[in-house]
Amino acid sequence: MITELASQEKVIGVKQSRKAIREGRACQVYLACDADPAITDPVADGCSRAGIPVETEYTMAQLGKACRITVGASVVAVLAE
Repeated sequence: MITELASQEKVIGVKQSRKAIREGRACQVYLACDADPAITDPVADGCSRAGIPVETEYTMAQLGKACRITVGASVVAVLAE
């Protein structure tokens, strides 16, 4: 659930998320449905290769608000505990 993002350990942004996916630290990834596909598609590809579930039903504004930041977020990766 998106409201749980505020309390979960996570990284926000494309670069940090891709690094977490590469290192096997991500357990769930949220991709904004209104973000540029040129940005989100490579992240989605990395997730499919790593077997990480991807959620795409939220907007950049909704993800940013759920992460308690003042700007939108195109990619959020929840880290494994």
